[in-house]
Amino acid sequence: MQAILRTTYGSSDILKFMETDKPVPKDNQILIKVSAASVNPLDWHVLRGDPFLIRLMGFGILKPKHKIIGADMSGTVEAVGKDVTQFKTGDEVFGSGMGGFAEYACIPESRAVIKPASMSFEQAAAVPIAGVTALQALRDHGKLQSRQHLLINGASGGVGTFAVQIAKAMGAEVTGVCSGKNLELVKSIGADHLIDYTKDDFWLSGTEYDLILDNAAFNPISKSLSALRKGGIYIGIGGSSDTLSIFLSMIFNPLIAKMKGRKVASFIADINQTELSFIKELMENGKIEPVIGRSYTLRETPEAIKYVETGHARGKVVITLD
Repeated sequence: MQAILRTTYGSSDILKFMETDKPVPKDNQILIKVSAASVNPLDWHVLRGDPFLIRLMGFGILKPKHKIIGADMSGTVEAVGKDVTQFKTGDEVFGSGMGGFAEYACIPESRAVIKPASMSFEQAAAVPIAGVTALQALRDHGKLQSRQHLLINGASGGVGTFAVQIAKAMGAEVTGVCSGKNLELVKSIGADHLIDYTKDDFWLSGTEYDLILDNAAFNPISKSLSALRKGGIYIGIGGSSDTLSIFLSMIFNPLIAKMKGRKVASFIADINQTELSFIKELMENGKIEPVIGRSYTLRETPEAIKYVETGHARGKVVITLD
């Protein structure tokens, strides 16, 4: 099969488009003939092994455990492991694992669901990490309630576009922060208010929010906290990839927030079948629709990763395969 391979940690320049063996599913896995995959910030972090925490999370300390990366994918079930009970050959599915930047990939049965018939493979591949991250940030860690006022910084990105739509489905009032060129996009998916970060700073607007979801957490947390009402919650997802900075933020940000009567939440998304099924239902009911900003071929995967790594990708970036 054709795939994008690497043998060491590094930038997207080390990736090679070449032939390799088709994987064989383990007992609890399904083998997917990949129709589409999507690129997430996780992919370039895994590619680079940076921050070092990535290596400690089972991706390999000195050399990468996975020669083929790409967490999110959709396609058709080619074969199933002996313990698989929910899928059969020919099922159209989407889910998350590792190895999606290839013609075939194996993922656990517990991290896949049947693709909605109304959704394209590209749309389905865009869902898992970004969609579940947005869902768990708002529902589980942000405790978002109907009629609460939510601000989403980075509203036009992968997680941001899902978050705007999920928040509206939950009955929230949404303010989306993005660049001027993406204002119409964010408005079209449901945002009630818009802020162009190239012209205005949301923490200086005088508005206080119940919840801030920061997908571009590069500013000092004191600025964001100043825009939260007392008891409000701040969730930072994007930001520095420096390991020391991450540790310091995990230690000091909650303390700073507590002194100001606010809360800070941080988490790693748990991609599982229950959450994927929840988002699938929202899609089938017309509550959310994946926003695809750019599409690349499998051979162009290095360029797609470079684009996502800039931090300015519009919507989701997908990889399409014949």
